[in-house]
Amino acid sequence: MSTILDIRNLTIELETSAGTVKVLDKVSLQLAEGEIHTLVGESGSGKSLLAKAIMGFINPRWKITADRLWWRHYDLLSLNPAQRRLVTGRDMAMIFQNPGSYLDPNTKIGDQIRETIPKADLKGIYLRRKASRTVRAERLLHRVGIKDHQKVMESYPYQLSEGVAQKVSIAMAIAHNPKLLIADEPTTAMEPNTRNQIYRLLAKLSAGQGMSILMVTQDLTSIVPESQRMSLVYCGQLMESGATEQILSTPMHPYTQAMLQMSFFDQGIAPKTRLPTLTGAIPTLQHMPIGCRLGPRCPNARRDCIHQPRLTKFKQREFACHFPIREVKSHD
Repeated sequence: MSTILDIRNLTIELETSAGTVKVLDKVSLQLAEGEIHTLVGESGSGKSLLAKAIMGFINPRWKITADRLWWRHYDLLSLNPAQRRLVTGRDMAMIFQNPGSYLDPNTKIGDQIRETIPKADLKGIYLRRKASRTVRAERLLHRVGIKDHQKVMESYPYQLSEGVAQKVSIAMAIAHNPKLLIADEPTTAMEPNTRNQIYRLLAKLSAGQGMSILMVTQDLTSIVPESQRMSLVYCGQLMESGATEQILSTPMHPYTQAMLQMSFFDQGIAPKTRLPTLTGAIPTLQHMPIGCRLGPRCPNARRDCIHQPRLTKFKQREFACHFPIREVKSHD
């Protein structure tokens, strides 16, 4: 599979009262055509910021630099705002945690979906185009698993369940057949059955359309079985990246191992036993540790960790750690 998204050493700097802070620090990520790539990290790790940087949803006061930020054959950082909107609007789409936050509460669902259908896909006179939009909207709802399309199209957002509202947002996102869909924690606070429905739907869309999906989550238990690759970030730094199955079975980075222990702990532990967690808490932007930002919380931390580790490539995976869990005998 060819690489369609190539990010190398992406850095985002923000001016604060304590000076300039790197909220993303030399993060790299590659996404292949038709691939489902899961981006994992605790709340505040910068994963949503990375997703917004790809889409161009960045405050102009923030400074963005990268060795490479390419989408297919476009250098996104070299495009002016109009060109960037044209490329991302045509090729990319994004769904968010809370569908109610971006669905218009005063407009019926049917009208909102019809507005997202590209004019170029419609032909004929005005009335025929209007009827065609309605048919397309109904088909989009069917594709995301909504059978009673008439009821949903006549409803307002507040009349829908959270699961149905998220399916509507997915229908709107795929209306123009994007090449990349970014799902920013799309199932937060949903019940397990609804969450699984959404994940199965996204995997089905990827397989059926060859659409690449960047799945952003803070919960390793939410990783869909179809995810080919995954990356873990902490405080704006990339910890580990590689094949999903490989990382889950043999983690190299202490952060990855800690996340796995917190997510898949032994269900048969005795009552009142302390659950596995990382000590400490995520630092604030104004008090980021020097070197490896996991250092103050890392069980393997030593003096060398005050220096930022380089990204090591080993057996088709990458990790940034001075003292990995497993010994590295050879490098790719």
